[in-house]
Amino acid sequence: MSGVPFVNLKAQFAAIENELRVTIDRVLASQQLILGPEVESLEREIAAYSACAHAIGVSSGTDALLVALMALGVGPGDEVITTTYSFFATAGVVVRLGAKPVFVDIEPATFNMDPVLAAAAITPRTKAILPVHLYGQCAEMEPLMAAASAHGLAVVEDAAQAIGATYKGRPAGSLGDIGCFSFFPTKNLGALGDGGMVVTNDRTLAEKIGCLRQHGASPKFHHPLVGGNFRLDAIQAAALGVKLKHLNEWTEGRILNADLYDKKLAAARLPESMLQIPQVRQSRHVYHQYVIRARRRDALKQHLQKQGIGCGVYYPLPLHMQECFAALEYQAGDMPVAEAAAKESLALPIYPELSVDQIDSVTAAVTGFLGGEG
Repeated sequence: MSGVPFVNLKAQFAAIENELRVTIDRVLASQQLILGPEVESLEREIAAYSACAHAIGVSSGTDALLVALMALGVGPGDEVITTTYSFFATAGVVVRLGAKPVFVDIEPATFNMDPVLAAAAITPRTKAILPVHLYGQCAEMEPLMAAASAHGLAVVEDAAQAIGATYKGRPAGSLGDIGCFSFFPTKNLGALGDGGMVVTNDRTLAEKIGCLRQHGASPKFHHPLVGGNFRLDAIQAAALGVKLKHLNEWTEGRILNADLYDKKLAAARLPESMLQIPQVRQSRHVYHQYVIRARRRDALKQHLQKQGIGCGVYYPLPLHMQECFAALEYQAGDMPVAEAAAKESLALPIYPELSVDQIDSVTAAVTGFLGGEG
């Protein structure tokens, strides 16, 4: 069997199409399209899902990070410690506020920020630590929180890929001072376009973020702060409310598929130098991506694509090596673990609608090629 798409949003849509259409028609009939009851309802549900007291719907995962740092007062002269191995937004929002991203390397097993290196990077200019729960597994938060507490720093969780993940039984987003989610359509909980959410247990921060998302207005036309237009619209919130009811089922599907991948790839008995499967270190990995490491990654990717099997590279160039950050004066070799991961990592299809036959097809193609049979 061949022809396995990397992502298949049409399969998810087909299962909930009627429910989505009824819900969207309700919003259209109401003509309450910006914020309003649909957004408020989703905020309550996401807050409860994430074990947080407050949730604020925003326009994207990027804007969730941006407004979180704005609420903490991050600005020129400040430093924010973060991982070099993440989507660009993680560092981009820091620079947009005039602050400096301070990159640290990752742990080889999880692809997440190394907490020892993060603690060592703290300086008098450090304002916050920004860990990323990459691919659906929480970063090692306990030592990060301890380091932050010792220096009076805020911790913002980039949980864009990790809604539903847990760390020692606690949900992603509830572990730091602020948590940020993305609802980009391909996320585990995806909108029909862009969307995001900020969660926190700090009422003062929640109120400030709510103000900042509407140009800093409180009340309307009165601006104690300079904010932006970071609002989540009602149609996206309503669609996300429909999907949230299915999220646990979809997540369990991803976990089951990952377990099947693990078993089938391990059965090939390829040496670790040739193939490494994901390592789970925390309570619940939600597998936004199922990422293997392969010594012959680029050749393997081409082989899979020729067979019609979708795959993807996250991320081919660490942030400290991006052209736009050249002024920070990082060099190749500064973050060796991330640089190796950028050359070896490959994401395989993991969405819950995958069939056993499709997983068989993917694993046979991977192991056959790496074993010298393909």
